[in-house]
Amino acid sequence: MNEKVRAHVLVSGLVQGVFFRSHMVQKAKELGVFGWVRNLAEGRVEAVFEGERAKVKEIVKWAKSGPPGAIVDHLDLSWEEYQAEFSNFEIRY
Repeated sequence: MNEKVRAHVLVSGLVQGVFFRSHMVQKAKELGVFGWVRNLAEGRVEAVFEGERAKVKEIVKWAKSGPPGAIVDHLDLSWEEYQAEFSNFEIRY
């Protein structure tokens, strides 16, 4: 059985105004990863992912470069205890 994990990321750089969140939703749905993404007031993007370890690692890798037009300067990654609290992946406001 595939191990379930949870990751919390903060993405810095030119990550707002480039459809980062909507592309992340699409990627998460393709991978079967659950959680959420939101813009932060200071210009970063924050997201929480839950799912199979390999799939969560894949979306974290994607977030390190983001969609076309994004310029990711830094990604802070924290591994947290899996909570199974999500049934989809959504944009939070």
